[in-house]
Amino acid sequence: MVHTIIFDEQNKPDKQEKKELVDFLHDQLEQYGDPKNQIERAIDYSLKEFDSFGGFVMLLKQQEQIRAAVVINRTGMDGYIPENILVYIAVDRNSRGEGLGRRLMTQAIAHAQGDIALHVEANNPAKILYEKLGFTNPYLEMRLKKGN
Repeated sequence: MVHTIIFDEQNKPDKQEKKELVDFLHDQLEQYGDPKNQIERAIDYSLKEFDSFGGFVMLLKQQEQIRAAVVINRTGMDGYIPENILVYIAVDRNSRGEGLGRRLMTQAIAHAQGDIALHVEANNPAKILYEKLGFTNPYLEMRLKKGN
């Protein structure tokens, strides 16, 4: 039986749960992922471990194993910038094709207050799911990376 767990400012994971979550996302995101410290920072943002707008982490677990996870951060904005940004989502590679990504996204969309933005690479197969769920690509995002 797959069940949903939500972590936020009021319901935080313990140290071991957070480590498992970071490791899961780092492993399952593969070429679309980031270093563990960046993943952990996004999780900490959603849990308000430091001064932030918060957000939530949602997991689908089966027999105490993470099958899918999403990290959503609140932006503190609305209107021209959506209230939320989906930072990370991953489904266990051995569970892909079972509908867990759709289930997790549907639950996360329902749980989030306000609109949601996300970034997806053009060649990422998840792009099709996002479009089916109503996400659109109205803009081309451009970034300027400044030196540290």
